[in-house]
Amino acid sequence: MNKPDQPKFDELILSKTRLGIISALISGDKLDFTYLRNTLNLSDGNLSVQIRKLEEAGYIKVKKVFVDRKPKTFCKITSNGQRAVRNLIKRLEDLVNIDKPLTKKKAANRS
Repeated sequence: MNKPDQPKFDELILSKTRLGIISALISGDKLDFTYLRNTLNLSDGNLSVQIRKLEEAGYIKVKKVFVDRKPKTFCKITSNGQRAVRNLIKRLEDLVNIDKPLTKKKAANRS
């Protein structure tokens, strides 16, 4: 029952875990691995895999440093990641409004 004009979604960030990571990072702050793991209630392995997928897609940057001789991993959203979130929100709004008639202003903007 797919409509041809139904919005397309970025499957990569629709995963509950990856959406959680992106949502935590959307403010632009740099967050560490431990914070993300504890906040999202994930195992180290699961978080590592999901971070790698987001990094490979260019949605986040990962930086590994030593703090007091201990390794720390920090993540930060990229402009591509921010754009992906904005696109997701736009697609969701389009989906909510898919069967609503266009107002004159919206119709004019789509021309």
